[in-house]
Amino acid sequence: MTHLPRERVLITGGGGFIGSHLAEHLLGLGASVVVIDNFSTGRRSNLAYIESHPEWSARFRLIEGDLAAQLPSLNPKDFDVIYHLAAAVGVRLVVERPIHTIETNVEQASALLRFAARGACRTLIASTSEVYGKGLRTPMHEDDDVVYGPTTLTRWSYAASKAIDEYLALAYHREHGLPAYIVRFFNTVGPRQVGEYGMVLPRFVQAAVSGLDLEVHGDGMQSRCFCDARDVVTALPKLLARPECAGRVFNIGNDTQISILELAQRVISVLSSRSGVRLIPYAQAFAHGFDDLLVRQPDLTRIRNAVGFAPKISLDATIRDLAEEFRAASCSGLPKRGASCS
Repeated sequence: MTHLPRERVLITGGGGFIGSHLAEHLLGLGASVVVIDNFSTGRRSNLAYIESHPEWSARFRLIEGDLAAQLPSLNPKDFDVIYHLAAAVGVRLVVERPIHTIETNVEQASALLRFAARGACRTLIASTSEVYGKGLRTPMHEDDDVVYGPTTLTRWSYAASKAIDEYLALAYHREHGLPAYIVRFFNTVGPRQVGEYGMVLPRFVQAAVSGLDLEVHGDGMQSRCFCDARDVVTALPKLLARPECAGRVFNIGNDTQISILELAQRVISVLSSRSGVRLIPYAQAFAHGFDDLLVRQPDLTRIRNAVGFAPKISLDATIRDLAEEFRAASCSGLPKRGASCS
């Protein structure tokens, strides 16, 4: 079964870098799309292409504001599909504003699920690899047990809040028959992602473009797997088109590992940058409340079997596209972009 055109779609957090790519993909498939975003971490400019598109703009509506406050003005029966991407994200934001993180993630998900249940909408809950905590094994499988650090380390509050979102979604599926789908994103990257909230790849690319040292936290031996958002969003409507996948959890990402130190060196090489690499202790980078794990790698068997997911965009291509975006933004006079236009 394939994604049906002309579906009526609601995307929460659609002004974020993943949400905006998803909106473009769905509009390209023929859907009509409503986005709710308060632009606390997303950006209005991410939706500029949609709003200027001669065909898409007629099938697109933006509602600016907090999710829980805007949902009462909408009728859930007006939507076939909901993608819940709104969340507090980013390591730095989580460590510095844990109350905001916990309340935003849990309260918004709860409000969204109550709304979706009234319309029996197919609903995707965007979760995260952080739910795996310290990771009892690798690659990480959707049914693995999890272990978090102590509550005194605020870094784990994000993982716990997203785990609660998953519990809520699965409870709505079991108790109310809501067709809820949970997807755990693994280090999703790509154009429109910014580094202000601790996202490592855009932070590295921006530094390399600007000729600054790339700051690697810890010893840089921790490894991650990076997947371009433009690959990820193509899989999501395919997943929601399969009723047998409702009530299940799916990893999505790439399973090719690279250490953070190697990533920094890769960015410098791909962009032919003169930047260096500087190691920064975690205590200096985050001051307090931080803990990390050495390896985070997904088991992708389930998503491959469900929709044949296979990432196509290389890490080098993502790096180049991010660099092009940073250079273009700098030359247009936008803030916080620091690249030369020469």
